[in-house]
Amino acid sequence: MIEQSDLNAAVGAGVIDAGTAARLVAFARDHRRGVAGPDEESFRLLTGFNDIFVTIAIGLLLFALGALGGRVAPAIGAALVAAASWGLAEYFTRVRRMALPSIALLLAFVGGVFWTTVRVFAIYNQAGAVRALQFATVGTGDTGGAPGMIGFAVAAAAAALAAFAHWRRFHVPITVAAGAAAVAGLLLALAVTAGIADGRVLLVIAFVAGIAVFALAMHFDARDRARVTRWSDVAFWLHLLAAPMIVHPLFALTGLTGGAADASAGAAAVVILVYVALAVVALAIDRRALLVSALAYVIYAIQALVAAGGALDLSLALTALVIGSFLVLLSAAWRSIRARVLAVLPGTLTARLPAATV
Repeated sequence: MIEQSDLNAAVGAGVIDAGTAARLVAFARDHRRGVAGPDEESFRLLTGFNDIFVTIAIGLLLFALGALGGRVAPAIGAALVAAASWGLAEYFTRVRRMALPSIALLLAFVGGVFWTTVRVFAIYNQAGAVRALQFATVGTGDTGGAPGMIGFAVAAAAAALAAFAHWRRFHVPITVAAGAAAVAGLLLALAVTAGIADGRVLLVIAFVAGIAVFALAMHFDARDRARVTRWSDVAFWLHLLAAPMIVHPLFALTGLTGGAADASAGAAAVVILVYVALAVVALAIDRRALLVSALAYVIYAIQALVAAGGALDLSLALTALVIGSFLVLLSAAWRSIRARVLAVLPGTLTARLPAATV
């Protein structure tokens, strides 16, 4: 995959001029449209089976370090995982440029920093480290979760800073999404710490955060309409994060996520309509990740509708049939449907979206 930093470095070193670099990007865009192209939403996950092999080895090593260090103190185990993840990234990410190991090392590093901070904070607030992870108390009217959320807020802030530092060093595409998730967690923790225990208010905060992540994803998408540089991968992970942050609050407010007893046929119908609207947005911006992230909710909604109709025994099979048929048809006709969606959108908007190819 051609990366903008490589092109800039080549231009700066005098290997190619700026005009040649621009023509190379245009050629890569046209070539990818013929082979994969924006409509295929390709992104780097594996460069070969060696990625899987190395990831398994890294997982075993980090697990061992965490377990052995944890025997001394939980914070030491988490710190060892974070430190080892950074060190391994210096080779497997910065030198070898391996995709899957880089993703695993980034998640391990940010997670290690988060858990280290939680455990260190527990030294000063013994109850906080445990209660910081008790999400069930949030929104139930139990304001006792607020003190523990201070530790969660500190840890989320540390994780966000860790993601920023990792991005500056390694530029792994998923890093921006990890940092955005940490910031969203920080906002929710600060809200609870400030005394906001109303579940609906917290859902609204999560929804607004999801919209902000989606806007950030669109910013990176607009920087690479041809989907040939790293910015496209960054946008992919942000879209994957934004979708559940947007749809979960919407669906939770309908009562669908409160259990079968609270799920009415009307609520399920609303969920399906929201998912259809989400499908239109996904078509417009050419991002299937939005549909995948919200898939669990719409499956639950359709199953609730089928069960409400009396076909309880067949609800799961019928649900799979309905949603599977919809996604297969949508996938098969994605390009032609997307072209029709773009045709009704204003030109100022479509100019910032990937071009339709039929």
